[in-house]
Amino acid sequence: MSRPELVLASASPRRIELLALIGITPDRIDPADIDETPGRDETPSRLAARLARSKAEVVAARSSGAVVLAADTVVAVGRRLLEKPADEAEATNFLTLLSGRNHRVFTGVAVATGERTIHRVVDTRVSFKVLSPPEIASYVAGGDWRGKAGGYGIQGPAGAFVTRIVGSYPAVMGLPLFETVNLLAGAGWRRP
Repeated sequence: MSRPELVLASASPRRIELLALIGITPDRIDPADIDETPGRDETPSRLAARLARSKAEVVAARSSGAVVLAADTVVAVGRRLLEKPADEAEATNFLTLLSGRNHRVFTGVAVATGERTIHRVVDTRVSFKVLSPPEIASYVAGGDWRGKAGGYGIQGPAGAFVTRIVGSYPAVMGLPLFETVNLLAGAGWRRP
């Protein structure tokens, strides 16, 4: 019996790299274009779940017979969401807020077929060292914050800011691998 097509509903190079680490290459990349605006009283965890589910379902609707994998990462300090910074000033504000504090990274991952959608949310706690204004300015000037929830990527230079992580490192990068493999198996898709 042949495997169904695996479609990744994301153009994120980090998610493609993470899948490659565990021997998975999507058959097709088909990013979902959805409204990512948080609901009025939506918690960070629920937002991550909804976005991952919505992306998977949108792509599954146009991918007959395929298994669709989607994910979304939300960074929060308390209930305050730190989305992808719009500019250098916002990136600086985010890093100033994260300096010397704990925050949470919620990564929703969803797998959809034409019949159903299954999902999980992985909650990872990350602690940052106290950052000096020159450290923040240097990081922001380097541009690594662009396109990253919370204004940082743990797999890049900002990894030097992390003093502690409790949870899933790959989830903070954008895709929890353990949960992904199990969700794919639950949808009937197995690694070759």
